[in-house]
Amino acid sequence: MRRRSLDNRKLVVESAAFGLGYTAVLIWSGSALVASFTGGEANPYWPAIPHLRTDTTGVIAFAVAIVSLVVSRYLQLRRRNGVGVEPVGRPPARPAGVLAVQAAAETAAVLSTALVAYLSLNAVTHPITLTLQLTHLWPWPSEGTVRVIALGICLVAVATSRYLRAAASRPGRAAAVPGKADVAA
Repeated sequence: MRRRSLDNRKLVVESAAFGLGYTAVLIWSGSALVASFTGGEANPYWPAIPHLRTDTTGVIAFAVAIVSLVVSRYLQLRRRNGVGVEPVGRPPARPAGVLAVQAAAETAAVLSTALVAYLSLNAVTHPITLTLQLTHLWPWPSEGTVRVIALGICLVAVATSRYLRAAASRPGRAAAVPGKADVAA
């Protein structure tokens, strides 16, 4: 009974992290749309907090999305992989470090794709911004530089994710369960 309670708590943390990450992506997306189609990124995101600019809110939301989505995906991979559980007729669990790399790669692939799409949309709606700094928070990098960096991250993340998924599903990793293969015979 204790094990089930612990599993439920882990599932609550995993779900809460995903909910937070998903919401953060929505906040970032809204901020990105404001930046792409209006000049209102310096306006408050929410008037109840008058000094919190929309673009600052977007930067904070993007950082929160990175952390919470990596945590959520890592916990999901651990749960599905059975880390910490004795395998019975299953392949051995993958090391936690490999799961962490896979979670980070999958999250980076999605978020860097979104970032490239946003910056490419900006290039269409107002191309002059490609040479400007990405945010008022830092003097460097420019939007164009971040777009290229995001493309590089996407390349590495997608390749890493693809490799780790393929390596996890290799037929040689499956453990045979003795005595159950001949049930129909």
